[in-house]
Amino acid sequence: MPNPCVTAGAMMQCSFGVAPSSLMVLPPRPLVEKKFAATILDIAPAVNIPPFGMCTSLSNPTVAAATAAALGILTPMPCIPLVPAPWTALAPQTQYGGVPALVAGATCNCAWGGVIVIGMPGSIRTQAG
Repeated sequence: MPNPCVTAGAMMQCSFGVAPSSLMVLPPRPLVEKKFAATILDIAPAVNIPPFGMCTSLSNPTVAAATAAALGILTPMPCIPLVPAPWTALAPQTQYGGVPALVAGATCNCAWGGVIVIGMPGSIRTQAG
């Protein structure tokens, strides 16, 4: 079943982040509804995936250290996403430059245990799948 294509500006949320963030897609890319189309390889921290405010994962060494210093009281620290693998490929037959398109419903995992999901894909009418 087709899903909406993800584009630059799509809203994302991490399960351990305290704020949403918007996906950044760098040119050259095809335009989908006047925005750059995303692929499953758009995972670079700060380049494609900006921070989600503060991180609350105890798997994150900075959160663990701050929490230990606060005698066990969870102490969120600035989020620095670390995504070791591509987004899930839900539309492998639709490709941009030989790389599968990123579509709504795709997820990726942060090394600190969070699951990053696309909340609003950025496109409304254009679907792939």
